[in-house]
Amino acid sequence: MSELIEAALRSGVSRISAQAMGFVVRIGSIVVLARLLSPKDFGLVGMVTAITGMLGMLRDFGLSSATVQRAEVAEEQLSGLFWFNLLFGAILALATIALAPIVSRFYDEPRLFWVALTLAPAVLFSAAGVQHAAILQRQMRFATLSVIDVGSLAVGTGIGIAVAVAGLGYWSLVAATLFQPIVSTACLWIVVGWIPGRPGMGATTRSMLGFGGTISLLRIVSYTTANLDKVLVGRSWGASALGIYGRAYQLINVPTLLLNSAVSEVGFALLARVQGDRGLVRSYFLRCYSLVLAMTIPITICAWVFAPDLVLVLLGRQWQPVTPILRLLAPTILAFAMIDPITWLMYSQGMLERSFRVVMAFSPLVIAGYLIGLPFGARGVALGFSTAIVLSVVPRAAWGVHGTGISVGDLGRAARGPAVSGLAAFLVGLALQQLPKSALAPLLRLVIDSAVVFGVYAVVLLYVMKEKAFYFGVVRTILGRPRLSSPS
Repeated sequence: MSELIEAALRSGVSRISAQAMGFVVRIGSIVVLARLLSPKDFGLVGMVTAITGMLGMLRDFGLSSATVQRAEVAEEQLSGLFWFNLLFGAILALATIALAPIVSRFYDEPRLFWVALTLAPAVLFSAAGVQHAAILQRQMRFATLSVIDVGSLAVGTGIGIAVAVAGLGYWSLVAATLFQPIVSTACLWIVVGWIPGRPGMGATTRSMLGFGGTISLLRIVSYTTANLDKVLVGRSWGASALGIYGRAYQLINVPTLLLNSAVSEVGFALLARVQGDRGLVRSYFLRCYSLVLAMTIPITICAWVFAPDLVLVLLGRQWQPVTPILRLLAPTILAFAMIDPITWLMYSQGMLERSFRVVMAFSPLVIAGYLIGLPFGARGVALGFSTAIVLSVVPRAAWGVHGTGISVGDLGRAARGPAVSGLAAFLVGLALQQLPKSALAPLLRLVIDSAVVFGVYAVVLLYVMKEKAFYFGVVRTILGRPRLSSPS
């Protein structure tokens, strides 16, 4: 099994490296488009995607997870799932078209009709590549998957920037959103080389559809909960307010996508492989959990402490209203890093009923946070959202790991080193902010301050908390040197 975790670690590095490149592309697009477009442009597209995005999120009907989770998948089952995905994608595209006039009337904004109509085909193109991506994930070919993800993101972003430079305003965001899945699916078909055959709908395939349907239901509830804030802000406070709120949300969402999504793919595949061995599940999960927190904590600290410089460097002076909202949302970066691994632990072990109950229990708390904060504008919604997510971390974690052989105490011990190191780095970051503003350019100041925080964090984690052996072991394993010690 040591070979399995070594492969998983290398795959994880591939995904994180790709996400890092994707991070550069996303940040680059934020920097460029923030200077070419107005908050209202972002808000207009955000009004549509907050509602229609749920349909795009459902494009795979949870069947990519079903394909990866199964120990064995026959050719006819893959074909059956592919054709179901394609049919479901076509239905969702038609639903997006049907929603176009409703969205336009809901916001009292005629331009949204054409935006929704133009984005409809993106759902169908995405659905056509779901099973091809799942094949790569089953084969642990995460490096290939990463190249496709980054490449399609870069092409979509480049097209969006070109359209913005041409002076077409919010249509640049529509173009970027539309072309990314087209490029991604085309590349997946070329690389995988699999041509679906006649569909098979035997008992096993039907059970996989049930698995995927349950995950889709979970995603509907989760997506609705996670995006209702944008709908409420846009409806109550207008496109400009949503544009400001959306830029802050995007900035805190980038590191979440960078780390959590990359590690979740690899962690889910790894834990699904060893799901019959509780000891290995416990050992591998706690390693992944500690690594996720170790990478997320310093990013969260920098996002909160250096928010003014981040906004100034990435968005420009005209976007300064984003700063307080960014600070209010920053704690959710760490909160999701603590919650998301519990979710893919439950998925990998087939605990979908519990996952559903957890989501249904805590979604009302988050929605209540939105509603309480809504009268106070975008800042109030951000505070309500952040507070609700942070308050839910411990009970969600405790419920999620119950009966898995992993205890809350195990999670605490896995988090102790990163948490103590993060506290030391946070205090240093606060001290840096108290110093008189230097004559350095904001970008250079941000780079230096962040380097100091990361440096302090690394020193405390590796030497004071005495976790050098573990993290250096991870690095040696990734590099193909002496293997990581066997799970305990």
